[in-house]
Amino acid sequence: MAVVDAGGANLGSVCYALERLGVRPRVVDDAAGLAGADRVILPGVGAAPEAMRRLRAQGLVEPLRQLKTPLLGICLGMQLLYERSAEGEVECLGLLPGVVRHLTPALGIRVPHMGWNQLRPLRRSPLLDGVGEGDSAYFVHSYAAPVTADTVAACDHGGLFTAVVQRGRHCGAQFHPERSAGTGARILRNFLEMDF
Repeated sequence: MAVVDAGGANLGSVCYALERLGVRPRVVDDAAGLAGADRVILPGVGAAPEAMRRLRAQGLVEPLRQLKTPLLGICLGMQLLYERSAEGEVECLGLLPGVVRHLTPALGIRVPHMGWNQLRPLRRSPLLDGVGEGDSAYFVHSYAAPVTADTVAACDHGGLFTAVVQRGRHCGAQFHPERSAGTGARILRNFLEMDF
């Protein structure tokens, strides 16, 4: 199990969450560190342009694009899996189709979206095994991915956005599973145990 150090403040909490599940992750910051990993997690907090600059500087963009191992993006890490982000109009990894866009503030809708919100399962995926309709997760973000055919679960904050995504071996959680109590732990465990 490899966890990519892309400069996100959630790196430590993701590693601790994995350790609570009995997994000792290896933190990697270059392509060589990905070798031999049976799963890879890309956590992230912050801005897409800076995160992509860091991944480029570490020589990780192409290795992540060509990775044959199951990959889970968390929060900003999930957004980086898409083609582009409107945040800085930056090209991302392009592993999932779609453009990440800014959430729209409205009456009673604050941006950034911070706090607990319910998941709405949209299609079957082993990622959601044991996660029920209306189970909640902890979100902190201002940008979000659109709902597409790859969306496993959505969330509503002034409109629906992708909360959990899976396209083959590429998976993502917009929320922080490491801070989402039993729901988050279950999704992490599902990712670790899934057959791809």
